[in-house]
Amino acid sequence: MELAVERLLAKPAQRRAERHRRIALSGNRISAVAPGKPGEGAGLLALPALTNAHDHARAVKPVALGALELPLELWLAAIVGAPRVDPYLIGAVAFGRSALGGAGSVMCHYVRPQGGMSMVDEAREIARAAQDVGVRIAFAPSLRDRNAIAYGEDERVLPLVEEKDRAAVRSRLSPKPLPPAEQVALVEEIGRAIESDLVTVQFGPAAVQWCSHALLSAIAERSAATGRRVHMHLLETRYQREWADREYPQGMLKFLDSIGLLSPRLSVAHAVWARPAELELLAERGVTISVNNSSNLGLRSGLPPVAAMLQAGVPMAIGLDGVGLDDDDDALSELRLAWFLHHGVGFEQALDAGTLMQAACDGGRRAVTGIDEPAALEPGRLADVLVLDYAALARDVIAEQLDELPLVLARATSRHIKALYVAGRQVLSEGRLTGIELAALEAQLVAQLRSGLADFNEWQRTVLRMRAGLTRFYATGMHCS
Repeated sequence: MELAVERLLAKPAQRRAERHRRIALSGNRISAVAPGKPGEGAGLLALPALTNAHDHARAVKPVALGALELPLELWLAAIVGAPRVDPYLIGAVAFGRSALGGAGSVMCHYVRPQGGMSMVDEAREIARAAQDVGVRIAFAPSLRDRNAIAYGEDERVLPLVEEKDRAAVRSRLSPKPLPPAEQVALVEEIGRAIESDLVTVQFGPAAVQWCSHALLSAIAERSAATGRRVHMHLLETRYQREWADREYPQGMLKFLDSIGLLSPRLSVAHAVWARPAELELLAERGVTISVNNSSNLGLRSGLPPVAAMLQAGVPMAIGLDGVGLDDDDDALSELRLAWFLHHGVGFEQALDAGTLMQAACDGGRRAVTGIDEPAALEPGRLADVLVLDYAALARDVIAEQLDELPLVLARATSRHIKALYVAGRQVLSEGRLTGIELAALEAQLVAQLRSGLADFNEWQRTVLRMRAGLTRFYATGMHCS
């Protein structure tokens, strides 16, 4: 297969495009990049495919569930009430939307099993969806065994909830977890069942506040022994920061380091409330941070300290966390938001375009897949290619010396995507997915959701009644009295 383009950004940090190139794809690799003829691929720009380095395969948008204007700690309870649906539909719709947004690789931190089948069989359905869509994924089952209701022992915080709601809250939010060894073994069983060229499996501890020391230690031990990667949340909100300072006066990151969890195999999401010394430790250990600006803004969590991350030398990636700024999965728009928020003030240059693109391509794909090679459109490299309508992007450009990469960051959205190739397969063409009928699957998903409305609406009323108690809990320093 050959792809002709007028402009080629062969490397993520390349600002100015090469002109008139033909890209030959053979299997899952690029076999050649050669000069093309003027007029071939007119108006097209090719660059490495992007990565959504932190997401949860939430095909049902939280806004559709009424989860608006809530901080994370109450928002999580609200979205737990979503009616359960076919896991294949969840995977296909979520990964299809990510592909339409320009992401060829997606982190699936799977926080809410749908039930009705074994977890291994459910993972098979998610993997089948990824194969049908054609994207690379990491499937990281969420592992947790404490603090399910709030940041405190469940029985201690349950009195925050009205007595009539306690049974429902305990059932919905705090089911009895598997022992740590069984949770770890389940992930490894899933890995044996579904891993392929496009699908990898990672340990997915939910976060330190939701995982016991025994569970975190078991994950660290097996990751070191097997090389399996780990993905988790870290210091997303100020309440998590306050909890960490109280529970780990010597330093939560130092604790994670002491058990061997901090390593190049680990990627963490958010780190909004990480301090400079903690960022330096993450950098020393080679831990990747996935930055999720839209999610952090929408959930009132704050802004990640990107300048401090870069200064410390932390490897960085970009994620959407299922909460894009326009409530979509547009990875190009997410890049623009990151660039505008963090590129600096005045003549200060805190984040340049090339560094951001390297995070979105190299850093992200490495965190998701473990593939440790540059994301580049060069012979021998993986054939993960994003093609944009550059003619539309530059429709009114008259400047002679305008680099293409800054223009992409300034203007490009999913509507400018002409094609996406992953492992040499064209998964998106002219705004249409080649492997699934997304509109039909979305219609099935919505129909299944509506069949569970009665239970969902009852849970929403429970969440509303929980709000006062949880607000008081966090506002008073996480004390139950």
